[in-house]
Amino acid sequence: MKTTEIRIIVHEYQNIDELTENDQYLLHEARRITEFAYAPYSGFHVGAAILLGNGMIVKGNNQENSAYPSGLCAERVALFYANANYPDSEVKTIAISAAKNGILVNDPIKPCGGCRQTLSEAEVRFGSPIRIILDGQDSILVLHGVESLLPLSFSKKDLASPLAATGR
Repeated sequence: MKTTEIRIIVHEYQNIDELTENDQYLLHEARRITEFAYAPYSGFHVGAAILLGNGMIVKGNNQENSAYPSGLCAERVALFYANANYPDSEVKTIAISAAKNGILVNDPIKPCGGCRQTLSEAEVRFGSPIRIILDGQDSILVLHGVESLLPLSFSKKDLASPLAATGR
């Protein structure tokens, strides 16, 4: 048996003022867009702001639906908007924030599994790691690359047929 250790480096900040000006701006945009989330069932408002390689910032928020699970998370709304409108521009940084009853959540918000996989696909698509800023009242986490959220992720290479390598 072989054992492999997976290490994740997370930078933790106590408040938004410790971030760079650009990261502060992106996080403020994520916080602001939570106000427009459509979350009549959970009351949990999530916002995502993405900085693209072309300098554009795109935003998304969660959209719930009574026919669960037909809604969509903020991260995927923003990523899909970016891909539809700026298909040649890589995702550089994503900031994610959440509020309940208009108050920022205590612990840094973390993307669900589906959003992690979608972020991973964006990294693979452009061959570039995405900085991830996770917002909360108690702290703000900054991660470099989706592997910090989704080690051992499923990707395009996993779809290759084992027979293709043998020429059968």
